[in-house]
Amino acid sequence: MPLLVLGLALFLGTHAFTTVRGSRAALIGRYGEAPYKIAYSLLSLLGLVLIGQGYGQYRAAGYIEVWSPPVWTRHLALLLVWAAFVAFVAAYLPGRIKRALKHPMLAGVKIWATAHLLANGDLGSILLFGSILAWAVYARISAKRREDEVRQHGGPIAAPAGLRNDLLAVGIGTLAWFAFARWLHPLWIGVAVWPGT
Repeated sequence: MPLLVLGLALFLGTHAFTTVRGSRAALIGRYGEAPYKIAYSLLSLLGLVLIGQGYGQYRAAGYIEVWSPPVWTRHLALLLVWAAFVAFVAAYLPGRIKRALKHPMLAGVKIWATAHLLANGDLGSILLFGSILAWAVYARISAKRREDEVRQHGGPIAAPAGLRNDLLAVGIGTLAWFAFARWLHPLWIGVAVWPGT
């Protein structure tokens, strides 16, 4: 568990630091934008690796159950994760979905984390997904407070491109979600989530 906590602190800490605009600007001013971005990327990647290793070690040592979610929460989580995948794709396709969500990447992270909190009642999962959900809520509030200076995630701000991009977001998001839920989740995470598998 300590490795998981360290990974979360490193990964979420680097992401939260970007919202402290004065300190971020001071670091960029002192070292330059390229070194800042390289350090940010390396620290984030290291945090992600530690999260994966820490969560893997926690699972290998045995789950610490806090509560036992009913079976229906797994089905609800699968549906919510589909919505999260659509939101992730919509972040890169200007359309009505992106306009409605405002920050679709953060919306997708919040939906994804909430889905996993509903379906997992063990301490490690609550710590992992609860921390990511808390960060995403904080990041959205922070972005809302500085809306005028923040370029929306996923490229330049553009007028909604209409129904075509929304259909693409739903189609691509659905295909990615199906592939991940059906084959990649059990392969990479070691947990089958598709009904009947």
